[in-house]
Amino acid sequence: MKKLLLLLFFIIPSIIYSQEKNGEDIKVGLVLSGGGAKGLAHIGALKVIEESGVRIDYIGGTSMGAIIGALYASGYSAKQLDSIFRQTDFSTLIQDDIPRSAKTFYEKQEAEKYALVLPFDKFKIGFPSGLSKGQNVYNLLSKLTSHVSAVSDFSELPIPFFCVATNVENGKEVILDHGYLPRAVIASGALPSLFSPVVIDDKVLIDGGVVNNYPVNEVREKGMDIIIGVDVQDSLKSRDNLKSAFEVLVQINNYRTINAMIEKRKKTDIYIHPNINDFSVVSFDEGNKIVASGVTAAEKFRKELESVAMRQQTFEKKEIKFEARDTIFIKEVKIEGNEKYTRSYVLGKLKLRTPDKITYKYFSEGINNLSATGNFQDINYRFFEDENNQNILLLQLRESNSSMMLRFAAHYDNLFRTAALVNVTKKRLFTNNDIASLDLIAGDNLRYNFEYYIDKGFYWSVGFNSKYHFFETDVPLDFVDVDLDAVVSLPINNLSIKYSDFTNQLYFETLFRRVFIFGVGGEHKYLRYLSETIGTDDNNLPRTIFESTNYYSVFGFLKYDNYDNSFFPKRGLYFAGDFHWYLFAHGKNKNFEPFSLAKAKMGFAHTFFENFSGHLTAEGGFKLGGPETTSLDFALGGYGFKEMNNIIPFLGYEAVSLRGNTYLKSTLTFDYEIFRKNHINISANIANIGNDLFETGQWIERVDYSGFSAGYGLETILGPMEIKYSYSPDLGKSEWYVALGYRF
Repeated sequence: MKKLLLLLFFIIPSIIYSQEKNGEDIKVGLVLSGGGAKGLAHIGALKVIEESGVRIDYIGGTSMGAIIGALYASGYSAKQLDSIFRQTDFSTLIQDDIPRSAKTFYEKQEAEKYALVLPFDKFKIGFPSGLSKGQNVYNLLSKLTSHVSAVSDFSELPIPFFCVATNVENGKEVILDHGYLPRAVIASGALPSLFSPVVIDDKVLIDGGVVNNYPVNEVREKGMDIIIGVDVQDSLKSRDNLKSAFEVLVQINNYRTINAMIEKRKKTDIYIHPNINDFSVVSFDEGNKIVASGVTAAEKFRKELESVAMRQQTFEKKEIKFEARDTIFIKEVKIEGNEKYTRSYVLGKLKLRTPDKITYKYFSEGINNLSATGNFQDINYRFFEDENNQNILLLQLRESNSSMMLRFAAHYDNLFRTAALVNVTKKRLFTNNDIASLDLIAGDNLRYNFEYYIDKGFYWSVGFNSKYHFFETDVPLDFVDVDLDAVVSLPINNLSIKYSDFTNQLYFETLFRRVFIFGVGGEHKYLRYLSETIGTDDNNLPRTIFESTNYYSVFGFLKYDNYDNSFFPKRGLYFAGDFHWYLFAHGKNKNFEPFSLAKAKMGFAHTFFENFSGHLTAEGGFKLGGPETTSLDFALGGYGFKEMNNIIPFLGYEAVSLRGNTYLKSTLTFDYEIFRKNHINISANIANIGNDLFETGQWIERVDYSGFSAGYGLETILGPMEIKYSYSPDLGKSEWYVALGYRF
């Protein structure tokens, strides 16, 4: 009898367990709340849910919960999600920080000049609808979900899914359960003031957390028997913890959501609430700790989760074959929504010619460059296959209504001194694809720069540039000897000169092999410099005019630039070549004969190990013919100013202190980024400069000039802030250079 009872003791639970597994199969829904960076705790909770054997049958998410939920629903495991987010640079992702190498030459120039940009339509200052358009997030999600890009009904994903957004025009909830998955997720996470609103089906959508940050009712309505919820929402903060306008905005939104959670929590069968009080919605740099908090919170419910798993049928998770997407063959591009910008303009910014096979990285850079123009509010894209299984790119654009901007910048250097810049830019002034830009620069020296550009993409673009530059500086007396009509001997070492340049250029340029910019054009230049230190002119004024002549030339140029950073490059190559043929002149230079000037510069930057990089440049120039004209000779010296004419920086010397019609120069810089955007660097440069160095062989006999420097640099929203101490062994003296802000 005892043996029989003992046998029944072991058999009956097995029978019951078997009946449960075979006769019962409950459906489990998963709710993932919004919470910004705190949403990374969802990954930790999912790890425990997976380990417990629970099968998730439906996922509903909001904001960050929508991002995590969509990727999990598309087939990624919690472990894979953890790996993905560990490798993600969130500061770049959120701020739409477009890699410099992805931009075209024009966008690079514009991005490295202005510190503040504001809409200025109808001459009224406006403000952007968000700090970011979310393009980088969209690019990442498009790549990660490329294996389900053909799925339009989210119920057909490996795990059915929906997310929540808010209609900003009426404040109503919008359930997104169909369409293009990355686009829906971006709309759900479009946090006001941080991301721009997203338009889907003619609805302007923002973060779903505004109306429903925990969609438990909607998941229950999908026929779910058990609800597992992971809640990473903020609790109300005290006054001491509200340290920014953004935190106040989040707090205001939390009033409603926290009250709503009282009832929603009761409707959640397993409520997982990670301890994320020490983190904010932007604490992405503490992602590892946040994920760990999700694991800790879910572990408390492991027994309940295992119990739920026992009430589900045994299942084997279908293995998803993720596409590497290292390369993409694009047969054709279809563009929708481009009314003001031509197809050639769009393809030119994408750097895309079809049919072609390109890397996914190259394609993403093209999308980023199109976004960098600021001409498109939304850039949506997806790939679909034609009848021959070849990729067609559908590009859906929403053009920006803003066509006028007001831009500002400030700068200081040892040559131009203080300068404040106000810029007015008007797009589509006369025709589609054109842009007109006027810089007005005030400070110690008045200057201006006007640019009109018609961008034709891969075709020949047309530009017109007019600029005026002026500065006053001291130069050695022998610097102007060649400009004096007679040899003079004066008891002074330096004299002050006033230098002005007025230049007008008409040019044509095009992309060459996708990475080079090649151009030709014509130029008028009025060059004038004088000194009020010595002499008297024809009008009996106390000054000596060394040059006052109009020059006319044709020119050509070739450029390549994929530096990751213009001021503190860590990697990349650079080349710039320029050739001017001066044909005519009128003015003070009565003995003009045609001559040509050629110059080129090459650079290479490389990171040797983390945060330590080297940057090597070599450059040179020479003059052919026209010995009587000396005013366009090369001049070396100084640091931190924007190069103009043939005035070139050289460490160890004051600006424009070395002169000649031929020069060779090389610079080596080692840079260590001690903290993020904080740089300590040392540099050495050598040069030979003089007249006809190649003809006399002096260029190779010895190094005539050298200089060394040590400096500190800081990257800021106003541009680079640099201070350098330099020393020249040739002179036996030192120089300090200060360069603040973008150079213009």
